[in-house]
Amino acid sequence: MKKMILAAVNAKYIHSNLAVYSLKTYCQKKQGIGIGLKEYTINQQKEEIMRDLYGENPDVLAFSCYIWNISMVKELLCELSKVLPHTCFWVGGPEVSYDARQFLEENPWVTGVMKGEGEETFSCLAGYYIKGEGELERIEGITFQKDGEILENPWREPLDLDTVPFVYEQLQEFQNRILYYESSRGCPFSCSYCLSSVDKRLRFRSPERVKKELQFFLDWQVPQVKFVDRTFNCKKDHALEIWKYLAEHDNGITNFHFEISADLLTDEEIQLMKKMRPGLIQLEIGVQSVNEDTLKAIGRKMDFSRVKERVRQVKEGGNIHQHLDLIAGLPWEDLESFHRSFEEVYALEPEQLQLGFLKVLKGSRMYEEAKNCGCVYQGKEPYEVLFTRWISYGELLQLKTVESMVEIYYNSCQFVNTLKTILPWFTDAFTFYLELGNYYEEQGYLLLSHSRLRRYEILREFLKKQKQIPLREAEEAMLLDLYLRERLKSRPAWAPERGSYEKKLNRLRKKRQIPKTAHIEVFEPGRILLFDYENRDPLTKNARVEELDWNLDEE
Repeated sequence: MKKMILAAVNAKYIHSNLAVYSLKTYCQKKQGIGIGLKEYTINQQKEEIMRDLYGENPDVLAFSCYIWNISMVKELLCELSKVLPHTCFWVGGPEVSYDARQFLEENPWVTGVMKGEGEETFSCLAGYYIKGEGELERIEGITFQKDGEILENPWREPLDLDTVPFVYEQLQEFQNRILYYESSRGCPFSCSYCLSSVDKRLRFRSPERVKKELQFFLDWQVPQVKFVDRTFNCKKDHALEIWKYLAEHDNGITNFHFEISADLLTDEEIQLMKKMRPGLIQLEIGVQSVNEDTLKAIGRKMDFSRVKERVRQVKEGGNIHQHLDLIAGLPWEDLESFHRSFEEVYALEPEQLQLGFLKVLKGSRMYEEAKNCGCVYQGKEPYEVLFTRWISYGELLQLKTVESMVEIYYNSCQFVNTLKTILPWFTDAFTFYLELGNYYEEQGYLLLSHSRLRRYEILREFLKKQKQIPLREAEEAMLLDLYLRERLKSRPAWAPERGSYEKKLNRLRKKRQIPKTAHIEVFEPGRILLFDYENRDPLTKNARVEELDWNLDEE
């Protein structure tokens, strides 16, 4: 029997490729055909992957193609075609679906491209190659080469999602990896930069199927499951039923990640969320911009005043991690406008604020409109914007600097008290991160790897140059943030001496029977805090803190 193998080249080892597992499982269920599956990462040597696939000697080899792996996959296909001359090579995925003919012209050793949704298409290909059923000319959803000619078959109609089987019946191969799950496909919105807007046929897996499959994750106490639904809460009844089920069947361990539109959240959903265990769910919310001209230009419908209201209501519960996104390089968004968008979103105090940069993806409306927008972008993946009519390359580099500092000092959640202390002394948060990033660049720090403690030291160096900032107050906040995360082996060089307190602290530790795993630190004016690392906040991972009374050690 002929051998077919699906291959995925992931961005990191911890990722798993839901698409290839879905194709494999669907084919096995429908055709009764065993399909091989291989997963690699872009960090592996090309020769290592080639050696492994050569040893498999497949008759048909199909690669899953994305923005992060397309260059490597093309190199692999070129070289593998030389050492596996009898193998038929197929590709699929968003990076090849929308320019299939051009891809085959540039890569003549590839037999064909699977366009769009792939389960049924791949199953038909397996029937053709392994069972000898049908003809390539009659398989929908492919573009292929035959006798020196490129043939285009029509796109395939989308599947009923309940016909796609659950892929995680065996969890051994997914240990220590993020698991991805989908309860819907398609998107009701028309954002011009997003490929999800291409598929308007929104489909949902039935609630009963979803609950049964989520229970599997709960029973196995999987650490995290990421829903890949583009807008999970676009259908209220669907989202609410699933969230209710998770709240009622919480195992105390598993975290579920959802991408949502905050302005679609209802009062009922907000009230349900406030009752959930801290860490049961986390929300990713794409704001992208608050510039109304920008939102109109990209076809994005959003009521930002309602987004603000809902984000703040979720935050009031203190139990849900919120991740908010902005995109730089969109039409009508200049540096000043992005600055305003940043400040509006930063003021909401999400647990993470992601600064992304526009990627002009093949198949998206932005790809067609880029020239009219004066949008110039990289010729190779990730096709990231270089400049537009409204923002220059130099200004985007400034935003890259801000992004880097936000990632280090804000998104790490390791400088919360420090930032609260020092930000009031700057014009605004955006200005602070830009000035700090410029200092990193001036000192040659930007491209170097730094320890956590070194990040504090660099920040302290920067603050010493800001005459208006009370440095001692900032150092106290830094010390608090440092000890919230870990019991340091040695105190920072800039921490105040505590020799006069040492004996008293030792007596206090002995009387209270405080374990060695905990730490006691003295802060001005005479405050003493106990950091309990055995008990941490489930959202921030910070140690539980208790303020102690000095009188406790008196005999």
